[in-house]
Amino acid sequence: MSARIVLLVTSPRLPAGLLTAAAWDVVRRHPVLTGAESELATALRAAGAEVTLVDGPATQALLDTVAAHGTAVWLAGPTGDESLARELGLRLARQPGLAELELMYGSWDPPGARLLDAVAVMDRLASPGGDPWKRAQTHRSLAGFLLEECYEAYDAISAGDTDALREELGDVLLQVVLHARLAEERPEGERWTVDDVAGGLVDKMVRRNPHVFAGEQAGTLEEIEASWERIKRAEKARDSVLDGIAMSQPALALAAKILDRAARVGLAVPPPLADSQVDPEARLGASLLATVAAAREAELDPEAALRRATLAYAEAVRAAERAALSDSH
Repeated sequence: MSARIVLLVTSPRLPAGLLTAAAWDVVRRHPVLTGAESELATALRAAGAEVTLVDGPATQALLDTVAAHGTAVWLAGPTGDESLARELGLRLARQPGLAELELMYGSWDPPGARLLDAVAVMDRLASPGGDPWKRAQTHRSLAGFLLEECYEAYDAISAGDTDALREELGDVLLQVVLHARLAEERPEGERWTVDDVAGGLVDKMVRRNPHVFAGEQAGTLEEIEASWERIKRAEKARDSVLDGIAMSQPALALAAKILDRAARVGLAVPPPLADSQVDPEARLGASLLATVAAAREAELDPEAALRRATLAYAEAVRAAERAALSDSH
């Protein structure tokens, strides 16, 4: 077998020692070199592998090991040691008889692995010695930021800008992991973690989708939605069909949601008549509610409609400003 250098790349986000069978074979059979101590190096030694810490130029150490043993394995660091790979590649291109360079993946990041990084970074920011601003926050002080980030994500969706949506969802995720990190500091019996958040979500997704996870017949979209509602009602004992509605959402959206919930269970509760109200604000409110009800009957989204009209008006204001500035010059 020709001399070779195996660059072993592993995921730093998986438990140490969780390697492919091929990776375990190569580290057990051949000497392993690494540039820094790690949990993986410790795990390999515990399994009987020979792991040597290189304190100096890694390329020459690898070539010397190849000359002595025929094969050398380099246990790459968390970033993959690309600079070493380039250096080795150039050296072996100039002197191809020294060894062959082989890239081996001992483990891969699973989908969602970077979420672990997000949690780790937030833990450092919100721990002693981290970011004083984040450490000073509370769930209440952050509430407005959560709404703002969600609105910015909505704006990206409305604009059809998927790159902006990716960034804005990252800001929403920041709020999630920060709230979870702050909850870890709560008194015993009240604290929870981001794993509790994720675990509750997983349980809910599995429970509410029996057509996927429990072998039930999927049926139509309408049947799936009806099943979802039945499961939700069974999960939470609610006194009213309106329970669970976010009452702090924008008023037009709130009105549409309440009208929809009432109609869903067949409740014929007519909105108040504007003419029967005694003060101007109540008459205006009743009139707006009637408009929302009419929009729902027409299968229109009143929140989206008003937003569209308002944004068009905003553009008209900007155009008028530009025209006025042009006239002044």
